[in-house]
Amino acid sequence: MSSSLSLFCSSKTRFSPVVDTEVMTKHILCTGGAGYIGSHTVLKLTENGFKVSIMDNLLNSSEKVLPRLQELTGKETPFFKTDMCDAEAVDKLFAEQNFDGVIHFAGLKAVGESVAKPLWYYENNLTGTLNILKAMQKHGCKRLVFSSSATVYRPCEEPIDESKPLGCTNPYGWTKFMIEQILTGFATANPSFSISILRYFNPVGAHPSGRIGENPHGPPNNLMPFVQQVAVGRRECLSVFGNDYATHDGTGVRDYIHVDDLAEGHICALEKLFTMDGGCIIHNLGSGTGYSVLDMVKAFEEASGKKIAYKIVERRAGDLGTVIADASKAKADFGWQTKRGLKEMCESAWKWQSNNPYGYEDGPSQESGSWIQSLHLVFVLNFPEQGRLGQFYHTN
Repeated sequence: MSSSLSLFCSSKTRFSPVVDTEVMTKHILCTGGAGYIGSHTVLKLTENGFKVSIMDNLLNSSEKVLPRLQELTGKETPFFKTDMCDAEAVDKLFAEQNFDGVIHFAGLKAVGESVAKPLWYYENNLTGTLNILKAMQKHGCKRLVFSSSATVYRPCEEPIDESKPLGCTNPYGWTKFMIEQILTGFATANPSFSISILRYFNPVGAHPSGRIGENPHGPPNNLMPFVQQVAVGRRECLSVFGNDYATHDGTGVRDYIHVDDLAEGHICALEKLFTMDGGCIIHNLGSGTGYSVLDMVKAFEEASGKKIAYKIVERRAGDLGTVIADASKAKADFGWQTKRGLKEMCESAWKWQSNNPYGYEDGPSQESGSWIQSLHLVFVLNFPEQGRLGQFYHTN
């Protein structure tokens, strides 16, 4: 294992590192690798000696991230504009490339949209995953890390470990749940395949360079981009639903994880798969520490030097006061734990947003930006894409 990897994959566990020549030259395909979590993982993989390729249809991402990845790594990452629902194109890619493993990020991921367009979500997320599995099986690629979500868990205000009951309330969540079932069944039927399912909580922050970060297309799906957009003047105010929860300040508490810690967790899981002879493993990735909405607002104010305007409105029925992870299994099994705290989350997010107010895109004209001013209510989750465990935020 490289010295940099050893910083976040502890050797004081059952995880036995494989020598550099066996692991670091592996060719890894990141589906959805141009997205927020995908791009940070691509960067970490490249920095640690893996050969990396990206497959993405760019529906919810930007090709403009590619030159920035090259700028940060000094290497050009092969990019394939391929839709995972195009079975022929996916098979062709696997036939032409010799992939040793796949990290599967690709998929539709907005709860509200999934409720309005359930068939699209089921078709896209399930069919695309099946196409990838078929191509992997056909072409002898036998290691897969799947980007799942804590949205598969039933509501729970105790620290959530992997044994907690599962259950979803929207089509997006059910696609994650169903894919997990597909993967566990596939691993059982194909014992030479090694699969890791990672259920993660609330990714925030950005690369410390400020060159890559979260780039929502349209209204964001979680809290921090809204806070960031208020800070740069794109939005006037943040409204928080509820300040009467049984928490230290009355606002909802959630488990936030720096995106770079999350990216490193994918590498630890991937390395674990290269030590296995088959099977399916499931782990939470979270910090185990909860921060309230107002904690996040205050920390971002300190990081940015900006005042974040907000107002409290009535809570939404069904929201939970506290949702945090128990990620001790990931530490025990492959030595991963978070290394970055709230300060690093907010400082990196501010560096990204202040240097890139509109993400990878240019600022809109007055006419094209008018939808932002007229937007009144936005469904935003500060628990990963699950309304029942999240909260409503809206902007003026």
